[in-house]
Amino acid sequence: MTTLRRTLSTYDLTLLVIGNVIGSGIFLVPPEVLNQAGSVRVALLAWLLGGVLSLFGALSYGELGAMDRSSGGLYAFIREAFGRFPAFVYGWTLFFVIGSGTIATLAVATAGYMGQFADLTPLARKIIAVLIIVIMTTINVRGTRQSASVQNWATWIKVTAILAMSAVLLTMGHGGEAASEPFVGASSGSMVSAMGLAMISVLWAYEGWQYVTFSAGEALEPQRSLPRAIAFGTLALVAIYMLANWAYLAALGPAGVAASERVAGDATAAVLGPWAGRAIAVAIIISMYSAAHATVITSPRVYYTMARDGTFFAKLAEVHPRFGTPAFAIIASSLWTMVLAWSGTFEQLLTYVVFVGWIFYALGAAAVIVMRFKRPDVERPFKVPGYPLTPLLFVLAAIALVGNTVVTQPGRAAIGLGVVLLSSPAYWIWARRRVTDSR
Repeated sequence: MTTLRRTLSTYDLTLLVIGNVIGSGIFLVPPEVLNQAGSVRVALLAWLLGGVLSLFGALSYGELGAMDRSSGGLYAFIREAFGRFPAFVYGWTLFFVIGSGTIATLAVATAGYMGQFADLTPLARKIIAVLIIVIMTTINVRGTRQSASVQNWATWIKVTAILAMSAVLLTMGHGGEAASEPFVGASSGSMVSAMGLAMISVLWAYEGWQYVTFSAGEALEPQRSLPRAIAFGTLALVAIYMLANWAYLAALGPAGVAASERVAGDATAAVLGPWAGRAIAVAIIISMYSAAHATVITSPRVYYTMARDGTFFAKLAEVHPRFGTPAFAIIASSLWTMVLAWSGTFEQLLTYVVFVGWIFYALGAAAVIVMRFKRPDVERPFKVPGYPLTPLLFVLAAIALVGNTVVTQPGRAAIGLGVVLLSSPAYWIWARRRVTDSR
């Protein structure tokens, strides 16, 4: 059987982490965080702590990734620690909602931002969104190395754009004085409760670094490259996010940031003039394309692994003999993504289900502790620093985020959990077939 080719270096994986996380969030979320935090210092602290907690999760996954050199990442971690059923539920949800819905969201948003340069009808935007998905699918099917190169360039372009924007805003704005300006936002209550509210939005903005683990089966020296890439990528994200937030404050001041709906565009327009709106739109388009492209690279590796386990469509386990990619897994997931993008149903699906992903992220970090007991003698080229506190803190943060959704939006949480559990009948069908085939 043809297997996946190992072509991804530490450099590729690091840029994959950064590219997967930076989408549209850093261009839109800071005002919400500032209002929830109630003050500049609490908001900046929330961004810093959110990055630290994400780093704790990244280091935890680094230990697991160094142990398991195969594809599947988080799916495989959950399978080994907690069994096939919860792993299948995660993979099923990733295929039908989280992964596909994320790509559809970014593709449609990219098409929407193109409206800055030409008047587009709703039909034209749908067509453009589908064409974007077709382009990403074609690049990914034809080779992992080729796809990674495109991703690397797209990530560098958007990181350079953010750094350049931040430099201009800090130079021409109010500089470091912005953080000391008094500001009282919409948040009321104690600093702890304000921090908790702000952290939820911050963690959403940092979400996505775990996708790189899906590509472990194509990593060169995964025992070394995967933990390094996750750690380096997450640290870089913390620095980029902190710098961007400081730059927005320098350009608009705290009250201006809090009142903004499109903070990146408003900040650049305030400093450089209205024409800057189009320049930042280009950066956002590239940023969202890069995030979508990174998800197309990584997510199909989970479906490929599920199929090899006998718990998903068997065709998805095939590797293209010429290109060395899980071509059928890429095409199948992309076709479903196109359906979501064309129909517009991805918004409703993501609204109800995306929070459930954090349950699985918590299981991934908890798997570090479980595997220390289940397989104490397995070689661990990388061990998470601060064990067991590091994974425990990440698990608690994930539980808090999910718990907040359940308490504040019980209806949404119930629907989301219900949609996810619809995967149960499918699992038992595939599990029975796998048992039958093994006889």
